[in-house]
Amino acid sequence: MDELPLEQVRTLLAVVDEGTFDAAASALHVTPSAVSQRVKSLEQRTGRVLLMRTKPVRPTESGEVVIRFARQLARLERDARAELGMGAADGLGPVRLPMAVNADSLATWFLPALTRVPQDPPVCFELYREDEGHTTALLREGQVMAAVTSSPDPVAGCTVRALGLARYLAVASPGFAARYLTGAPARDLCEAPLIVFDRRDELQDAFVRGLTAGAAGASRARHHVPTSEGFRDAVAAGLGWGLVPQTQADPLIRSGRLLELAPERPLDVPLYWQQWKLDSPALALVARVVAESAQEALRPV
Repeated sequence: MDELPLEQVRTLLAVVDEGTFDAAASALHVTPSAVSQRVKSLEQRTGRVLLMRTKPVRPTESGEVVIRFARQLARLERDARAELGMGAADGLGPVRLPMAVNADSLATWFLPALTRVPQDPPVCFELYREDEGHTTALLREGQVMAAVTSSPDPVAGCTVRALGLARYLAVASPGFAARYLTGAPARDLCEAPLIVFDRRDELQDAFVRGLTAGAAGASRARHHVPTSEGFRDAVAAGLGWGLVPQTQADPLIRSGRLLELAPERPLDVPLYWQQWKLDSPALALVARVVAESAQEALRPV
């Protein structure tokens, strides 16, 4: 195999984006039979199954590689047209940058960073909210061009740079602490109700394992609050204890609404910026602004 036929690659991308062969055919203005034949030809050419024929369809691991290539190709074509002055004529509109970001970064420093990105030419951000431990999956699947992640290991086809350390403090309301946290934190936090973001949130468990030298995790009595601001407010309301970003926790600690449970044991989470290896002016600009803002907002590695 010397090359990937671009028509077939674009067709595979349309099937994944639209979810079905019929929907892709409608989007491409061809017949469903033509779409099916193009995908089959591409699979024969690569020697791999690229799609799981579910509803909606899902790319296989090999399919994700081709999808990522297709999205990068579309981005390069768009940038080239813009530089040639063809964007307005083709109705391409503003540059669109899909990025994956964890909720706490969104609620603290990331959105202010995006306001620093010049809008000439205009750039539109499409943000995917995902836990920092899972944002690389969206990069791997080709859904996003860049991500804030806790992984220092670059996804294939991506570069990685350190942003800094996000500091979290274990906190609870005074009333909650008086009821549940009267002894040693290593013992009490194994049993006290806690707040988690969702079922994949392991931050509180990691903190308790650190206190107990790995002997125990946090209690199974946990409330799921899937927004950063809601998480903070649930802790302040006394629903449970939790790890809150320092920038959110400090004002409430100073006002007496929160107590720091282990002042000598803050939890620092390293954050990294991963992005496609792509010569895209808009992506390079956003990467620079994000790195500069992170340097101001996060602790040095």
